[in-house]
Amino acid sequence: MKVAGLGFRRDVTLASLREALLAAGGASGLAAVATISDKADAEALKLLARECGVPIKAIPADRLAGIETPTQSKLVAERFGTGSVAEAAALAAAGPRARLITTRVISQDRTATAAIAEGDGA
Repeated sequence: MKVAGLGFRRDVTLASLREALLAAGGASGLAAVATISDKADAEALKLLARECGVPIKAIPADRLAGIETPTQSKLVAERFGTGSVAEAAALAAAGPRARLITTRVISQDRTATAAIAEGDGA
C-alpha cells in the first residue's frame, strides 16, 4: 500500500498540493493521501484526492507525535511533536511496518509538503 502524506498551510491551493505530490513521485499507484486530521477537510486536499481517485486518511495529531522522521522542521516539531507532518502522516497511514520511499519535498511557494510511504496498511 502506497500513501502520500501531505502537510500544508490552511490557505494552500490545489496547484501547490499537486506540485508537492508530483515532486514526491506523483499519484501513480497511490492507495490514499493522508494528513493531520484537523486539516483533512481542506477544500484543496479534497480536490486533490478526487483528482487522484483516492480517499483521504485523517491521522489524529496524537498519533503523529513521536513518529521519527528523516527530515526535521523545528516549527513542526514544536507544534506537532514530529519533524514532518507529511512524512509522519504517510508512515502512520501506510501501516506499522511502513517505510518512506520519498522524503518530504516542499512546493515552491512553501505552502505544501509531500512524502510517500509504502507499507502493508495493517
